[in-house]
Amino acid sequence: MSKKFDLAALLADRGGEGYELHARHLNPQLPRMLRTIGFDKRYESAEGAYFRDADGNDYLDMLAGFGVMGLGRHHPVVRKALHDVLDAELPDLTRFDCPPLPGLLAEKLLTYSPHLDRVFFSNSGTEAVETALKFARCATGRPRVLYCSHAFHGLTTGSLSVNGESCFRDGFAPLLPDTAIALGDLGALERELRRGDVAALIVEPIQGKGVHEAPPGFLRAAQDLLHRHKALLIADEVQTGLGRTGTFYGYQHEEGVEPDLVCVAKALSGGYVPVGATLGKDWIFKKVYSAMDRVLVHSASFGANAQAMAAGLAVLSALQDEEVVANARATGALLKSRLAALVDRYEMLHEVRGRGLMIGIEFGRPSSLGLRSRWTMLQAARKGLFAQMVVVPLLQRHRILTQVSGDRLEVIKLIPPLIIGEREVDRFVTAFTDVMDEAHSGGGLIWDFGRTLVKQAVATR
Repeated sequence: MSKKFDLAALLADRGGEGYELHARHLNPQLPRMLRTIGFDKRYESAEGAYFRDADGNDYLDMLAGFGVMGLGRHHPVVRKALHDVLDAELPDLTRFDCPPLPGLLAEKLLTYSPHLDRVFFSNSGTEAVETALKFARCATGRPRVLYCSHAFHGLTTGSLSVNGESCFRDGFAPLLPDTAIALGDLGALERELRRGDVAALIVEPIQGKGVHEAPPGFLRAAQDLLHRHKALLIADEVQTGLGRTGTFYGYQHEEGVEPDLVCVAKALSGGYVPVGATLGKDWIFKKVYSAMDRVLVHSASFGANAQAMAAGLAVLSALQDEEVVANARATGALLKSRLAALVDRYEMLHEVRGRGLMIGIEFGRPSSLGLRSRWTMLQAARKGLFAQMVVVPLLQRHRILTQVSGDRLEVIKLIPPLIIGEREVDRFVTAFTDVMDEAHSGGGLIWDFGRTLVKQAVATR
């Protein structure tokens, strides 16, 4: 070759231009938003549950790439598997063979849901949901899918049709004629089922937006209603699956729940190679792939590629060998209990909820007059600003990355890597306590930043 590609040299030469390149060539609002809230950091490296900047400062990751980094960053088992699969020089994606890796990963995945029989591999969570929606319609011969208010199932057109938030749907109509019900509303579910045109209900066992858990007994009762009306239950485990809630799947917290279709993605990738999977019952797959001339009626060009399959197999191996799910259950219980103990201490801290390492911290209107006036000022400008006021000093002062759990929500969502332990819990609770102490003192930098957010919110109306 006359000219060799050198990635290290390219990054050394232009690695500092990330924000400028994004502003010029990608989503222009991303760098603008990051600079506005002071999140415009330049991270140099990452390992496990930590980032590092150019000065060697570490940052605790309580976001896990929106749940992708279940094993943390650069897990050695996944890294080795990817090196091995590249070195093997496999004849990947020939399209007209049956390589072993997809079958092996499907076999392993199905051991965690023995009532299911087959797997379709795609490239992301939204593709896994799209697959489930198509399969449910095909298997039942019915057009309509029910979903829950405030759900998030993805942003492609089919998934967007079952997305319960208007802020994502606005500007993209017309969508599919699907119907929302409130999470836990069995009466509404039954009324819709009586119309006879419902293919399925899709539900997150814990909604990512706001961290709202399905009420006890709802999933089992909904399953029984659906089956009585010859409709299907789809469990969206894209974020809750693979140990996030302290069991392998979130629906497993409720006895007797056996979804007809299950969607997974995110953590199955090991943080390296995008992968999605839709698990389902044999009869559903046979309805879709009903004859040889329908062999490719639903497919994905990069689905089941060797790198993704190797990453998935390595992730499942590490989850089992390192008892990651049990760690998520125990560490999550510790973190939740320590945060819940602060509710009586801070009047703007209203509730701590969730399961495992999927925890929501909700703020609300204070009772004291001085704090109430400040709270009212924020709410008048834009709901959700107080939660943002907490997120920013957690990063700026304590080097902890968190997220607000949705637009106009006073909720912070914690979804850290499932490998964190007591040290990370101590660091987060100490930092959170410091920020809440300042917020409740009625002054300081946190309220100065709040006034800045108010000005920006008013200016963008």
